[in-house]
Amino acid sequence: MSATPDVMRPPVVARHDAEAPLPDPPLLHLLLPKWLTARARTVAGEKGRGARFAVLGFVGLMFWAFIFGVLYRLLTYFRGVEEIGALLAGKLLGLLLLGFTSILLLSNVITALSSFFLAKDLDMLVAAPVDWLRLYGAKLLETIIASSWMVALVAIPMFTAYGIAYRGGWLFPLVATALMLPMFVIPAVIGSAVTLTLVNVFPARRTRDILSVIAVLAAGGIVLLFRLIRPERLARPEGFRSLLDFIAVLRTPTSPLLPSEWVQKATMGYLTGEPDWLSMYVLWTTALAVFVLGAMLHRWLYHTGFSKAQESAQRWVKKGGLLSTLGDTMLKPFGILRRELVLKEIRLFFRDTTQWSQLILLAVLVVVYVYNIKFLPLSGEGITFFLVNVVPFLNLVLAGFVLASIAARFIFPGVSLEGRTLWLLRSSPMAVRDLLWAKFWVGTLPLLALAIAIVGVTDYLLQVSEFMFYVSVGTIALMTFALSGMAIGFGTIFPQFETENAAQIPTSFGGLLYMMASVTLIGGVIVLEARPVYGYLAAQAFQQPIEPTEMIVGFGLAAALCVAATLIPIRVALKRLEAVER
Repeated sequence: MSATPDVMRPPVVARHDAEAPLPDPPLLHLLLPKWLTARARTVAGEKGRGARFAVLGFVGLMFWAFIFGVLYRLLTYFRGVEEIGALLAGKLLGLLLLGFTSILLLSNVITALSSFFLAKDLDMLVAAPVDWLRLYGAKLLETIIASSWMVALVAIPMFTAYGIAYRGGWLFPLVATALMLPMFVIPAVIGSAVTLTLVNVFPARRTRDILSVIAVLAAGGIVLLFRLIRPERLARPEGFRSLLDFIAVLRTPTSPLLPSEWVQKATMGYLTGEPDWLSMYVLWTTALAVFVLGAMLHRWLYHTGFSKAQESAQRWVKKGGLLSTLGDTMLKPFGILRRELVLKEIRLFFRDTTQWSQLILLAVLVVVYVYNIKFLPLSGEGITFFLVNVVPFLNLVLAGFVLASIAARFIFPGVSLEGRTLWLLRSSPMAVRDLLWAKFWVGTLPLLALAIAIVGVTDYLLQVSEFMFYVSVGTIALMTFALSGMAIGFGTIFPQFETENAAQIPTSFGGLLYMMASVTLIGGVIVLEARPVYGYLAAQAFQQPIEPTEMIVGFGLAAALCVAATLIPIRVALKRLEAVER
């Protein structure tokens, strides 16, 4: 009898033993897709990538050199001061680390929402046979890297300056690394726990909005509190009643219950030859205890929170309202198309909580800026008419930097935020010029009002002359238009259509080029106006005649530069958008 053909045999079914262990991948295996994706983006042969890396590397080295140079000079001076030099260096380190802790905590609260609940790989990981502790460890490590890399880059030149100034030796980098690791872990665990608790109370999509507002409010409060402390008093011992009061302030811990103070004590103890083992022990044991508590909370609440994270946020569409009423009355002369484009930009801005909530932080920064101007020592013995009027002119540089930063955050991402809807807009019979100019005016007019308010208030506080007041207001107005036009232009030339988070767009290569171009523009305007301003102030101080030709040429070239910086980038942006396929 012939053998049974293979086709007649029953299929071989793999045996599933109930007692066989399920596959449980290690922690690094869970992070392997993230690593492969990051490596693929790095080695991709995109055109111009080498030039971008070269520019970023050069700017990064300059930034490191600047931080190292400033801190090294300060620490060298502190080391030469007997008795209180080490106390001053420790107090400075404590303030810097306190700022790092605040930034890390806020960053981890926001980042944990994406890594633990909104990441695209969670659908597979949560359903896969992965141990809950390894999943928690993988996502926590991902959160730490995503939220701490910038702080780590800034900490490198800072600790380098301390190590070289105080001769820490070749072991100091290892000591600094051992101290910073638990400092990164503690805010990450606390931020993840806060996010986990909020997600179990609110839907994850709505939690993102709530976290954005909370983070901005907290950041604004921290900045305002730090300014009200007035740390510059430490550089003026004569402001204290006695030397004992000054030394008492230096010896008082900045934040005795925070990890930043423990890192400061352990670092300065090692550098001064008196190791503080207790601070290092408290730092590491706190990090381990917080990790255990965070893991337990994750085991109890994560699955419930992840289930709620799949729910979509509720949206309501309202007809009419204040915005539509204002649009119908104020924008009616501009036509229906331009009116609707402007209203679209305003609606999109206020619908995104991550956008409008940062106005709170902006208001706090403006208050701090004006507060600093108010306390400038520009009255009293030795203060001349020339100095009182030169300071407001130089104040235009700082105001220009503030406006450039705001334009980079709110105007630069305008075209990129259109994303896939740009195809729909290009397919319509609408002219691209109308879209681009709508974005320009919606961003420029509020920025112009802020610029005039800042310069006007600071000039009033400084009690400048009428000439300097008009020069300051006119210059800042022209620079505002130029910075806005450059923001629209660079944002269109270097778009980031695949990015949904507006806060990440200004950190791209195009955002870096825009900030470099903005610094060049501000410097050019100040240089062109410096000669006529100096000539006018000198003529007023020494009762000499004013040279009109010098003033016309200087102010005329500055105005021409601002007009060119406004129109040329917008024209280039129009050609770039018109080249996009319909």
